Amino acid sequence: MEIATAMETLRITSLPAEKAQAAAIKRAERWEDGEEVPNVVNFEDRGRLRQLLTDRRMELLEQAIENLPESIRALAARLDRDVHDVHDDLHLLAEYDITYFEKDGRAKKPYVPYDTVRPEVEFGLGRDEGSESPATA
Repeated sequence: MEIATAMETLRITSLPAEKAQAAAIKRAERWEDGEEVPNVVNFEDRGRLRQLLTDRRMELLEQAIENLPESIRALAARLDRDVHDVHDDLHLLAEYDITYFEKDGRAKKPYVPYDTVRPEVEFGLGRDEGSESPATA
């Protein structure tokens, strides 16, 4: 199996279910019209987003994007971290379709199929129905 070519950006958002669903419908309509649309993973609960994207996991993602690792062990060595912790972090991120693996014999090559991963958290006063937030587009 070959590693997929990098897509532009993965947006990780934190929006209430209604807003996330409306944004997904808009993206689907734009996609049907032939437009490129971002890949989005949404967390309704900001706390869960913060639990997932720890500093160590963001560093791991950054390293995996910048220089494709040959294996989980190689990535752990580059990060100077325990291989089991890196393994667990990569598998957790894979549950959310943020990281992926390519089998290479007995080894698994982790990869991130995005050029950029952009966490976005929106909060504030209610917005007019007509205004479009960057996080919902």
